[in-house]
Amino acid sequence: MRLHPFRSSIPRSHTPADFRPARTIEIMGNPHHRRATLHLVTLVTAALLPVPAKAIIVRGTVTTPFGVPLGNARVQLIQGKGVAAFAFTEMDGTYEIRSAAAGRFLLLTSAAPYTPSIGQDFYGGRTAVITRNVVMQYTTVTPELAVTATGIPTPVQQIPSAITLIPQSALATQIGIVNDLRQSPGTNVVQTGQAGGPITLSIRGGGPDANKVLTDGVPSEDIGGYFNFSPVSTTVLTGPELYRGANSAFHGTGAEAGIVNLATIRSKALRPVLNYTGDAGNFYTYRNEAILSGAFKRLDYLAAFSRFDTSNALPLDRYHTTNEVANIGYSILTNTTASFTLRNTVSATGLPSAHDIYAISSSGKQSDQDIYSALTIENVAKGNWHNLARYGIARKREQVEQFSPTGQPVTTITNGVPQTTYYGNPIILRGANGYRTTGQAAFLLPTFDAVSNRDEFTYQSDYTFPWRISARFSFHYENERGRLIDSATPTGRIIKRANYLYTLQVQGDIKHRLFYSLGGAAEQNELVGLTGTPRLGLTYDAVRPGAKPFHGTLLRANVATGLQEPSLTAQLTSLSTLLQQTGNPTFNIAPITAERSRTYDFGVDQNILRQKLILKAGYFHNQFNHQLEFIAANGLEHYFNIPASIATQLPPAALNSLAYRTQGLELELQYQPLNHLFLHGGYTYLASIVLQSFASDTVTPAINPNLAGIPIGALSPLIGQRPFRRPPQTGFFAAEFTTSRFSTALKGAFASRSDDSTFQLNNDRNHGNTLLLPNRNLDFAYAKLDFNVIFIATRHVTLFTQLDNLLGQQHIGPIGYPGLPFTIRAGMKIRIGGN
Repeated sequence: MRLHPFRSSIPRSHTPADFRPARTIEIMGNPHHRRATLHLVTLVTAALLPVPAKAIIVRGTVTTPFGVPLGNARVQLIQGKGVAAFAFTEMDGTYEIRSAAAGRFLLLTSAAPYTPSIGQDFYGGRTAVITRNVVMQYTTVTPELAVTATGIPTPVQQIPSAITLIPQSALATQIGIVNDLRQSPGTNVVQTGQAGGPITLSIRGGGPDANKVLTDGVPSEDIGGYFNFSPVSTTVLTGPELYRGANSAFHGTGAEAGIVNLATIRSKALRPVLNYTGDAGNFYTYRNEAILSGAFKRLDYLAAFSRFDTSNALPLDRYHTTNEVANIGYSILTNTTASFTLRNTVSATGLPSAHDIYAISSSGKQSDQDIYSALTIENVAKGNWHNLARYGIARKREQVEQFSPTGQPVTTITNGVPQTTYYGNPIILRGANGYRTTGQAAFLLPTFDAVSNRDEFTYQSDYTFPWRISARFSFHYENERGRLIDSATPTGRIIKRANYLYTLQVQGDIKHRLFYSLGGAAEQNELVGLTGTPRLGLTYDAVRPGAKPFHGTLLRANVATGLQEPSLTAQLTSLSTLLQQTGNPTFNIAPITAERSRTYDFGVDQNILRQKLILKAGYFHNQFNHQLEFIAANGLEHYFNIPASIATQLPPAALNSLAYRTQGLELELQYQPLNHLFLHGGYTYLASIVLQSFASDTVTPAINPNLAGIPIGALSPLIGQRPFRRPPQTGFFAAEFTTSRFSTALKGAFASRSDDSTFQLNNDRNHGNTLLLPNRNLDFAYAKLDFNVIFIATRHVTLFTQLDNLLGQQHIGPIGYPGLPFTIRAGMKIRIGGN
């Protein structure tokens, strides 16, 4: 007889009480004796090994960011403070762990040279078989997975599109997300006024209504695409995901220029924990926030409330907002979960108007009530078939009202009827282009009540085939209802739309080198009819990351189309509709349709020094066609030969007659010279031009009599000029230093001068245009610097401070709207209970 290694079929998983015989004795004589001996050894081993009859089984695959299986990676099943079991992956990256204990778990995975990975916690019963795949990263402990590209969580290294993942830690001292939206290439954030003033986002030169915004998977923009980021709170918000480029092939209407994905965090506490945050600052600013979270067996729960108040730096500009948030999850079956999310925001702000144009604040108020909620059920069958069903709602209402009249009243008699106009104080108005003017402007004080409601149902099914090919089908139904009460447009009518979206996506890779993603969508919109939107993207891993300099080259290319449905105002003031309502012929003018975009981009991600110094560069080209604009009587006469007797009866009419092009270069640099120091910066050059417009300014440009010979687009840009509020150069930087108890960050955002208008058409004291200034480079360039410090004093107390606008620049917004000067807040976070 001889000794030989014992070969066991038992999987390589371990428990603290594991017993694994390394060698046994084999009898080489009679084969019946050998077979009997092996049966005996098997019975003894089965009796001694503590493999329970009922055990949770966790299995999956560990891969690199490029999908390459990782062998010999250590995967630990963590329960509470201890290790319930662990295993090492096979050479094909697969692992299997068994544990007799039921409860809540998470996976901790380690494999050199990658950063240890901490997974999302989950519930496992005694007979559960759960699949958890792990993607290792070089620099982050949580997987860098994006979902906006195809709906399937995918490592960003495999995605051909340009995506920015803002870390949740960046929001620790913030109240809103405006500062962090600027920390990305290709973005320009415009805040009109101070805290509470409307905040819009332009991605790669697209309009502020060209973006899809998702809150816990629910479409959140108004009907027609407009979204105000001002009420968005960081309360229990994960790091936003920012997709740069069109993607209506997956998301349907709205994703014309980009996508912003907002999500509520899930509870990670095994025991109830209460987190309180309180801070205060100058301008009578204070905030209070309370978060209760925990888990009990199959249930995890989170509830939060916050309120923020400030008086701002202008009279009659006080702002407050409250947020109520809930996220409840429940594990129905082994691989079937249900979750309910709710975000309710109520805010109100003063409306001082364009203070630099009137030199006095008007007395008005804007109120916003926004509710986003979703009920989602997810199931994973056999580890590779994922199904999701979600019912979501969005309830949005915006009210603008004016109180007592402000300014100097001037009464005139028109057709025997006295009319009173209120003017601001005398001003000297200067533009960034060096031009200046003086005078008094009449107050432009809008009043309206807008409602945008949406109910939606989404079904998504994706299946992963053995050849690393994933296919995804989705169906989306939404019922939209809106109402606009505005003295400037036909009012009172409720707009209803029922829309259907079908999408099909395929993604995969060839030899872990070439990654592809292609798909398309067919959407039936009640207003614009049937539309199709294809998309194709490729990523090529030209040089694998390594220890040598310049080892790691990733090439990306993406071609996509986008569309946006018309807004409520556009539908109510459609030129064909107005002509029909007034009993006039339509002059062969087609009804309004969807706004369209066509985009392509390509870029390179270059690892310069061992994943510590990475350069990203890209070029993009966007074409925006069939954009909606409003045409006055002179445009109707000039372009459509509509008689003046008819044209003058109509209000400014909506038509798909605007087209513009944007193209540019994006650069981004990430550098980690030390373990605790991270540097990040970026730059964007944007070349944008208006190609077509039928607006009244194009027919007859306005002229300031004091600036003779300079054509001015009073309400819209002229052909050949840049679209308003799109600076040709923007940039950002961040320097962050972090230790276990102390962290600090200095961040900056920069923008060059941009085109704009004072919008004072026929609005001076003599109903003239002396308050108009040339459009070119009218808005000021700015450099905004912010600084924060966080100090963990004890396990339960954290101190922090946030300093914004260190340089005190107030020309960050559009001309006439001074921004907040230097502000400071300081406070503490208190944690009670928990793990």
